[in-house]
Amino acid sequence: MVVKAIESHQEFTAIINSGKTVFIDFWATWCGPCRMISPVFETMSEEAELKEKVEFYKVDVDEQPDISQEVGIRAMPTFMAFKDGNKIDELVGARPADLQTLVRKQLA
Repeated sequence: MVVKAIESHQEFTAIINSGKTVFIDFWATWCGPCRMISPVFETMSEEAELKEKVEFYKVDVDEQPDISQEVGIRAMPTFMAFKDGNKIDELVGARPADLQTLVRKQLA
């Protein structure tokens, strides 16, 4: 399965207010580090332990500038965790170990 792309601001709002913890990968097609870390994010989205507790999505910053602007994206990739409509954590950069830590911290 591929991480689902968020296609509209309305969809973004519904997802972050779903009551679940969601992780969103803000990326761009031209971003080399984004392409490097994307398989790590995809693999994590397939882990049974994680799938039960959190959801994974991605936002192409060039296709969804309203979302990117609203959450204050300044560099790619940026990974954000949301729960109940609020940003609860963030990681800027393509560091697989830090991404693992970001996600696992929300399971504790």
